[in-house]
Amino acid sequence: MRRGLSWRNGLRLLALAIAVGGAGFWWAGGAHWGWTKTSVPVRTLDEVTGLEAITYRPQFVPGVDFLVAVWITAGLVAGASLLFRRDARVALKSEAN
Repeated sequence: MRRGLSWRNGLRLLALAIAVGGAGFWWAGGAHWGWTKTSVPVRTLDEVTGLEAITYRPQFVPGVDFLVAVWITAGLVAGASLLFRRDARVALKSEAN
């Protein structure tokens, strides 16, 4: 009879979900290869004078630092899975073979 997911495998799946989800969020957010931005420049044209000006509008664009932080977090969660022992039944089966 199977008891369900062990803590080891649960933490590893959580780490995988964090890494893939964070990379997906980074990709969907613009995949910016620089630092994370909280505002982006927008060129505006003054209708009266015809001059261009740069204004900033608030927008979150995740950068590589965001991606690295997500992957470090996933690595820590995966590393925490090593603190738990293997299931005794699984260990006995692998030793018997």
